[in-house]
Amino acid sequence: MRVITYAVILVLSSATFVHAQISPQNVTVETMAEPGTNWFISSSREGGYIFDASTGDMHGLISLSNHTPAVQPHPGRREIYAAESYYARGVHGERTDVLTIYDYENLSPVAEVEIPKKIAVLPFREYIALMSDGKHVGLFNMTPAQSVSIVNVEDRSFAVELSTPGCALIMPVSDNGFLMICGDGTLQLIRLDANGGEASRARSGKFFDVQVDPVFDRPLKTAAGWLLLTHEGEAFDVSVTANNINVSDAWNIVTRQDAEDDWRPGGFQLASVHQKLGLLYVAMHQGEPYTHHDGGSEIWVFDIGSKRRIGRIEFEVPVLSVLVTQEVEPLLIVGDDENETHVYDALEFTYQRSIEAPGTRVLEDF
Repeated sequence: MRVITYAVILVLSSATFVHAQISPQNVTVETMAEPGTNWFISSSREGGYIFDASTGDMHGLISLSNHTPAVQPHPGRREIYAAESYYARGVHGERTDVLTIYDYENLSPVAEVEIPKKIAVLPFREYIALMSDGKHVGLFNMTPAQSVSIVNVEDRSFAVELSTPGCALIMPVSDNGFLMICGDGTLQLIRLDANGGEASRARSGKFFDVQVDPVFDRPLKTAAGWLLLTHEGEAFDVSVTANNINVSDAWNIVTRQDAEDDWRPGGFQLASVHQKLGLLYVAMHQGEPYTHHDGGSEIWVFDIGSKRRIGRIEFEVPVLSVLVTQEVEPLLIVGDDENETHVYDALEFTYQRSIEAPGTRVLEDF
């Protein structure tokens, strides 16, 4: 009886196996549409999510490492660059640092360049930057010694590491140069030669005191150069002429009455500038000194040319990240303290929609 039972089971198992076979399917690869108006990238530990802020639709995902400070699009070459660190055992083991090159079409890595194992992996937008020649990308290193690695993205090669003691961030300017903020209250300008090596180096005079009122390490690109904000609400316009660094007199985004009411800038990616319109958007909160990481209960909007406030937007949930897109009809992208992302008309200050963007750390106009 046992033999018969086993035989029946064997026959049934064989029959089940035959019917369970799955026919092969044709595999298709999706491609991303041409980046459109008001698209942006929301970078998180899970990757770089590409959204259309005008509709709220997601169009792609860049699979980044967990140790990627930010991404740098290159529209001219239709590529996206990411500084990435990897460990052989996930969270430990041998470390490898690379600049990974992703294409626009399918967001897949098409090349990588090994670089010194030093990149600063905190999520800062200005830890990676494309130079004005469109050929070289700078990557900020901190071990804690500070330096900048230069990569040639045309021939996919590492060019050089430049020592930059006491100076951080990468702020590109014309003629293949970049500025850095230094801990002694100055700015440093480095220009590159055609091969990515150092051609010249210059320093500004001291214009802020890091012990009294330091500038934020979140510089803002403007039409003429860069804008720097201090913790107490002073602003400096910065530009470069030849090897001279021009720093304006300070102007205030906080009035005397605002200061008495304890208003001050704060957040993570706390401000953004529409370069052509000359509009500055800053997350502001009421708090004591050293609350510069606190999110903003309001966003204040300033006309940089006239140096006056032209609008205020109130929020129920504190704002941590701010990005204004650079289109003619710009949108304001806001990441809040509850990991929600919201879209506003940047000129009328009206709410449009919310977008599910998981764990936003850095926003990038695309």
